[in-house]
Amino acid sequence: MQTVAKPGAGLLADAYWQRFSVPYDYPVVFTRGLFQPENPVLVEALSRREPGKRHRAIVFIDGGTLAACPSLAADVKAYFEAHAETMRLLVPAIEVPGGETIKTALTHIEAVQDAIHANSIDRHSYVIAVGGGAMLDAVGLAAATAHRGVRLVRVPTTVLAQNDSGVGVKNAVNLKGLKNYIGTFAPPWAVLSDFDFLSALQRRDRIAGIAEAVKVALIRDGGFFEWLEEHVDELATCTPAVEEEMIRRCAELHMRQIALGGDPFENGSARPLDFGHWSAHKLEAMTRHHIRHGEAVAIGIGLDARYSVLAGLLEPGLDERIAVLLEGLGLRIFHPALVRRLDGERLEVLAGLQEFREHLGGELCVTLLGGIGTGVEVNRIEPKLVEASIAWLAARES
Repeated sequence: MQTVAKPGAGLLADAYWQRFSVPYDYPVVFTRGLFQPENPVLVEALSRREPGKRHRAIVFIDGGTLAACPSLAADVKAYFEAHAETMRLLVPAIEVPGGETIKTALTHIEAVQDAIHANSIDRHSYVIAVGGGAMLDAVGLAAATAHRGVRLVRVPTTVLAQNDSGVGVKNAVNLKGLKNYIGTFAPPWAVLSDFDFLSALQRRDRIAGIAEAVKVALIRDGGFFEWLEEHVDELATCTPAVEEEMIRRCAELHMRQIALGGDPFENGSARPLDFGHWSAHKLEAMTRHHIRHGEAVAIGIGLDARYSVLAGLLEPGLDERIAVLLEGLGLRIFHPALVRRLDGERLEVLAGLQEFREHLGGELCVTLLGGIGTGVEVNRIEPKLVEASIAWLAARES
């Protein structure tokens, strides 16, 4: 505790200032056959701070993942049985809804919390979540609020979860139509990404996840953007080796921003990793989540790239280059909902700006582009330029 400041120095002159920092660390591992008995990754992750202990765990599986991998629950059970001396599965793996379904009703969170309580999961036990990003968000929120936080192991099973959301520190669900309105910042115990899960995904979902790689390349790494351009055909056809390298590089850039960006828990107003997201989040709600998050992000990237050119921030022609990459990957950069108007006047998507600002508080802060690999923050978005940008996107599909 620091000493009291001298009287007369202001309103807080007599305050005692409590200051401390807490280091966080967790492994992010890429592997194959995570639940094959000979793979030691999960055992080592659970035992990394308490070797020699028999670790108690409960496993939740995304319904979509389970449908695509019908033997997964049995594989999990067999893995725990093979390592019974170091880990104990308290109850057969529990299926929960996947996608935005689990994020739109708080009853799903309560059900996860009920299972955590019923199985006496404590702060030295483990919740293992196996699924896509939305499911990881929801189960993560339940884990973070039980006993003020129980140990969470994320097993992301989609491209988007492995290269972006699954490696971060956020957990959240939606409320009243607002994206991620209820949530926490709670780093996981470990993130274990199994590339084998990707082969069970629809091509649409594999492609959608690449949008986050384009996003982080545009704001942080021009060399990575060029790499994406060079490998666009292999990425569009889901060539495994190229897809996996994209995921690793994207995850590394997200991890670097969280660790070194100076604001891992978003106490400020800037959201650099949310380039292209102010409109994407609104578009998801406007389409009732009929488009994937990654698909909405691709549209948001196209919109903000064109806006950056019209605002004089980005060199003309680079918006075309960005659009060509997204389209080459098989991602659309326009949706008819973009031109929907409230009362026949104001574009409905513009309401996303206020929702985006409120999510962090403070003044509006939107990341745009100053170049390929360079993000810039602005505090105002001009509606007329948004309309012009949307018209440019629409013209590309006509």
